Amino acid sequence: MAERITIMLNSDIAKKLRNLQAKKLKETSSSVSFSRIVNEVLEKGLDNIS
Repeated sequence: MAERITIMLNSDIAKKLRNLQAKKLKETSSSVSFSRIVNEVLEKGLDNIS
């Protein structure tokens, strides 16, 4: 189950995430939420440090 959490992002990180979201939106016909992108990036990053 998802949990609502508020975080502050640096503007350049937010821009990179939005660009990634736009790229994924172009690749698919379904919606791609900003939260989904953040979760995917965090999951990949956390997998690299465990």
